[in-house]
Amino acid sequence: MQLRSTGAAAPVLRTVADAMETAGPQACDDMTVEVALSVMASVRSGHLLVCDDDGVCTGLVTRAQLTAVRDSSVYTDRVQLRDILVDPGPFASPVTTMAEAEHAMRYRRLDALPVVDEHGNALGVLALAR
Repeated sequence: MQLRSTGAAAPVLRTVADAMETAGPQACDDMTVEVALSVMASVRSGHLLVCDDDGVCTGLVTRAQLTAVRDSSVYTDRVQLRDILVDPGPFASPVTTMAEAEHAMRYRRLDALPVVDEHGNALGVLALAR
């Protein structure tokens, strides 16, 4: 389907809701790094959405982040996801324009961006195409 210009109408801006993947694998923030890596491997995903006990999305972790933590000299098998998510976010709203989301992802060098509703519940992930 192609959009036709009507002359006076403003261009339709694509939003994050148009391009996001539905919420994929999620993990509770009390999950250990080692278990999170196992979950990622089993679901063949490069990232996990992290949620607290109330179901509020607190961030996103990547396989690269978790591997770096696991390989660090201060790692113990008790390190939980909440321990490494010290700076919550960034997040996108489903009504965020794609231009805004792309800018945020480029600026912060992100491969994926969690999409949350007004209550902080995960709706999906905006991920770079591979």
